[in-house]
Amino acid sequence: MQYGSRQAYMYGNIVTKPEYEPRRRKSSAKPKKKVSRQVQKNRNRALHMNAAYVIFLAVAATVVLLLCVNYVRLQSELTRRSKHVTALQEELADLKEENTTKYNAVVDSVNLDEIRERAINQLGMTYAAADQIVEYDNPASDYVKQYENIPENGVLAQSDKNKK
Repeated sequence: MQYGSRQAYMYGNIVTKPEYEPRRRKSSAKPKKKVSRQVQKNRNRALHMNAAYVIFLAVAATVVLLLCVNYVRLQSELTRRSKHVTALQEELADLKEENTTKYNAVVDSVNLDEIRERAINQLGMTYAAADQIVEYDNPASDYVKQYENIPENGVLAQSDKNKK
């Protein structure tokens, strides 16, 4: 055995207890302050949960859970509808493009000079002479349906508001 160091080294398979007990560190916990009986009573009452409080907490937790589930469902529905609206907008854009293309094809296929030539030469149509043109005032609207002959003075109908 060697005694020169702080601990002795022993040969063999038996280790003996040291002659001294190591010092334990003091805990860093602060000593508890003494509290009044009323404060201790209030703390105990705050820690105690009665049946009504437990039921209230359970109902509140259930309501919050239902609200969360409903919120997630509404978010999912909103996402689904947004995707549907986007798909419909894309379809509308495609249809508008197709409609414009077909309209331009129809407009390009109509040749007004060819129509005038065919009307004059093949169908015998002519331009109206100056004595065939009758101008008239229609104060009722811009749209005219002719069910009767136009009078000589050119006025079909006139309300009291339009008389001057």
